[in-house]
Amino acid sequence: MMPLLTARHPGMTVDDAYAVQGEWRRRAMAAGRRLVGHKIGLTSKVMQAATGIDEPDYGAIFDDMVYEDGAVIEHGRFSNVRIEVELAFALAEPVDGPDATLDDVLRATEYVVPALEILSSRIELAGRTIVDTISDNAAMGAMVVGGSRVAPEDVDLRWVAALLHRNGTIEESGVAGAVLGHPGLGVAWLANKLAQHGDRLEAGEIVLAGSFTRPIWVQPGDTVLADYRDLGTITCRFA
Repeated sequence: MMPLLTARHPGMTVDDAYAVQGEWRRRAMAAGRRLVGHKIGLTSKVMQAATGIDEPDYGAIFDDMVYEDGAVIEHGRFSNVRIEVELAFALAEPVDGPDATLDDVLRATEYVVPALEILSSRIELAGRTIVDTISDNAAMGAMVVGGSRVAPEDVDLRWVAALLHRNGTIEESGVAGAVLGHPGLGVAWLANKLAQHGDRLEAGEIVLAGSFTRPIWVQPGDTVLADYRDLGTITCRFA
């Protein structure tokens, strides 16, 4: 567990934090890891209240971070392990900022699929700021992808709801509209933020649009199941 970067470098800015994240991403790719998408964090009021951080952030997703529904996952791979309920957007076309809109995102999306995000905080939690979180790849650990893909025009994504169970007990519930009013607006926010850093969302990438429940803590031996009703269920177990 690393100490807070902001304690060691109190003058750090958000731009500094994304530079730290960018260097980590560069080193990961140089080591052979393949970038497959991005996560957006802290897009809902419930998540901002849970973390004490009041603006969204983003991080990178690599191929070795993606699990299929039903996976058995090694708990010890991660630190401060928590689970969130999200929707993931699979892009068929690029999305460019700095003026991307919800319509741009929906046109570019091939399908939307339920997902779980596994949070892993490698920097200590107490006293952290948005700068610490961004530097830590927005606490991205891994994701579990569901099997029920839906075209964005076939469902009102604002009203996709989920019940989150741990070991058979409902721990959280939420509706996807809690993400900025529409989860696709999270993806538009990301496209516009990436443009500030000379980057864009590419065709073929997957984007985790942000949690619409508070995170729940998980321990070794826990089984997690998210029930999205018409979009099916996702489950994973932590070994």
